[in-house]
Amino acid sequence: MNLLESIGSQNIERLVQFRAKPNADLLTAIEQAIELEGIRAGVIVSGLGALKKAVFRNLKWFPKNYPVTPADRLYLEVESPMELVSLMGWIAPKKGGGVEIHAHFSASTVENDNIVTLGGHLTEGTICGIKVVIAILVLSDARIYAGEDPETQTFDIYFEPETNLINVISEGEPTRTGGPQ
Repeated sequence: MNLLESIGSQNIERLVQFRAKPNADLLTAIEQAIELEGIRAGVIVSGLGALKKAVFRNLKWFPKNYPVTPADRLYLEVESPMELVSLMGWIAPKKGGGVEIHAHFSASTVENDNIVTLGGHLTEGTICGIKVVIAILVLSDARIYAGEDPETQTFDIYFEPETNLINVISEGEPTRTGGPQ
């Protein structure tokens, strides 16, 4: 039984690292770096530093009918010193132009003399404190794109057929059909 919807393989062109300024919106800083570096496709592999404010977006439940609406989500705003302990995600070109950034992050803070860690989808409103450094692996020959998933009606990442490594044969085992062997 194949459990993969699709799979792709791309070469890594370079690593881009940047430091966001204090008080910068983290998502906006990532968008600016992507534009300045001409990144069309990549993987956000690291992010660390301090945050002044974070907005965590999470699903409260899976809706019976898609698309996901604001009523299905929880936006939790935390305004206190936080340590950005992880940041990861993908960057892919949209078929109609521009790029889609899908990123998740975790941050820890002190609450009642205890350290708590929260995580969720990165949205606008997460504000950098001091020393926020992000690393992005840029994909050179990426044959991926961001498009709307017809089932969930949300943007997701897709791999062009010529880079798919798995061809699912009905009721059979996956077989390699291209890419690195």
